[in-house]
Amino acid sequence: MEKPDSVYHLSHTDLDGYACQFLTSHCFERITFQNSNYGDEITGRLKLFFDAMLLDSAQSILLLITDLNLSLQQCRTIEEQIEKLQDFKPGTSISVRLLDHHGSGADAAKAYDWYYLDTSRSATKITFDWLRETYGCDAIEKYRKLVDAINAIDIWLSREEGFEFGKVLMGAVASSREVGRALFDDEDREHKFHLIRSANAMIGEERAHIRLDNELHAIKKAFFAQNRDDNTLDNLVADYLTDLLTARKEELLIRYRDKTGVLTFGIPNISVIGNAFLVKNPDIDFILNISPNGSISLRSNGKVDVSEIAATLAGGGGHPNASGGRIAGFKEAYSYGDVKTFVQKLIDEKTKES
Repeated sequence: MEKPDSVYHLSHTDLDGYACQFLTSHCFERITFQNSNYGDEITGRLKLFFDAMLLDSAQSILLLITDLNLSLQQCRTIEEQIEKLQDFKPGTSISVRLLDHHGSGADAAKAYDWYYLDTSRSATKITFDWLRETYGCDAIEKYRKLVDAINAIDIWLSREEGFEFGKVLMGAVASSREVGRALFDDEDREHKFHLIRSANAMIGEERAHIRLDNELHAIKKAFFAQNRDDNTLDNLVADYLTDLLTARKEELLIRYRDKTGVLTFGIPNISVIGNAFLVKNPDIDFILNISPNGSISLRSNGKVDVSEIAATLAGGGGHPNASGGRIAGFKEAYSYGDVKTFVQKLIDEKTKES
């Protein structure tokens, strides 16, 4: 089958989900990724994809969903949105394919022919076989043993040879929260791809699972070092994220009265990273990080009393240079732009009142 010009690939947030995307990254030249947990987040992520497709100039577009089971309503929404897109883009071919192994999707799989369900294989194994059979993708053949290991752990085939190796890799991906996908989605995914790629280099060795377990710290450091001098992992991560934040600084700017800050979303370990960023960017007065549940953490470097900001926005408090709280009524969002609009509007309303 001829490959689509543009692929939009939504997958789960565990090893099985990211491994599906790792494989497709080797088979399609133009591909856009997102990841989602089960439930309502899927709908939010799909909306972002459909908005992007509207502006896509490709002649053929594939929406690919892996390792996620959809409700019947979500499936109907997909078909409705594709129909609308076809009306706006009559010369474009838009198709959808879902590859999953969760039995909870059985009703949807019966109702829609694009919904492929096989409970005997992991989504990674299904995706691997589909890419080979449908598109003849030879580039992923070198990952066959790794795919088998992921398959073994994901559907718990404890007697399979790669089970223990898959277990170590699954834990590594699950705990890889250094970057944070809420703000740096692509970089967070590339970090997980790095773990998967590095693991594949060991898969055929004797006691490979033990070596992988022993070397995970060094593997992580190698990703974050990126031509930096050797340092602790925490410091390398702080420098890496500081560089990312600095590069996007203009996009992240917010105002609180006469002070200039940056708004981050879902950044882990904000104490270390926030301080490193403020030292490198003396033109910024404070950094405000908001988590997906509405909790906020603020850091300053002596230029503004962030306990006042925390009290104003969230009834919180703390110290002049380190404070926090939780914003009442914060609704889960999947777009940084939506989060920034909400927070800046809240700041404007609260400061106007006072």
